[in-house]
Amino acid sequence: MTTPPRQGSGQAYAEVIGDPIAQSKSPAIHNFWIEQLGLDAQYRACHVKSEGLADYLAERRSDPAWRGCNVTMPHKQAVMPLLDRLDSLPEKIGAVNTIVREQDGSLTGYNTDAGGFLEPLRAMLERDHLFRMARILGTGGAARAIIAALAGEGVTLVVAGRNPDKARALLEELDPTGQHHVAPLAHFAEPTDFAFDDREGCFDLIVNASPLGMAGQPALDFDFSHVPPGSVIYDIVTHPLDTPLLRAARAAGHPTVDGLSMLIGQAAEAFEKFFGEPPPRADGDARLRKILTS
Repeated sequence: MTTPPRQGSGQAYAEVIGDPIAQSKSPAIHNFWIEQLGLDAQYRACHVKSEGLADYLAERRSDPAWRGCNVTMPHKQAVMPLLDRLDSLPEKIGAVNTIVREQDGSLTGYNTDAGGFLEPLRAMLERDHLFRMARILGTGGAARAIIAALAGEGVTLVVAGRNPDKARALLEELDPTGQHHVAPLAHFAEPTDFAFDDREGCFDLIVNASPLGMAGQPALDFDFSHVPPGSVIYDIVTHPLDTPLLRAARAAGHPTVDGLSMLIGQAAEAFEKFFGEPPPRADGDARLRKILTS
């Protein structure tokens, strides 16, 4: 476990915890913002195994300099019973990715993944639409926040996974009253001759919420005949950042959103909770993106 700043030093700090954790981009993001704002603070990665999770939180809650932590796999659900209270969103999603230490030493769990995912779509979602539909590929942990976020925006969902029963269970848990659909992931690998109707006034979104296409993982097998005209293609994979799905989408003339958009968006929401002010993003995150991709 990484050693925190010495108690009593007065320097505020926050962390990201997980197992493994060395790959996390969160320290680079938060420390860039800390430097830009001139804060007397630091942000670091802390390797916490499942068997050490309860001890980690018990130790940190007694340190007034500790502002909280971001939570990555495999702890997003395991931390929930160890906290004093939960915000409404993680209760709905069933996962916490941000813990904040309150002034009285109590711990509150939040989920900023949903807001981070929606951030690059906000301008589009603020418009009125005749109909909104998203095809979500994947049923893992990331899909939970994405399903909840889009359902809350009035989007009809088609959730596709290797196991359609798991997709159906997710929808029944996260939005039981919604008129959503499930499909096997293989359905989108085969061409279709479906004739899409007029999409004027509609919002269509394709989301890769799976690890497929990530370095070291199999490619996402997806046929673009399933994509309605004008659809936005969103891939949450960050390594590589420019995935084959995004390259194919651009070649076909579709607007795209990459995985750094969600990563930076969720970090910005957490940063403000930790340090009490929003991060500096006036340049549209251009300098930060350059650092993260160099």
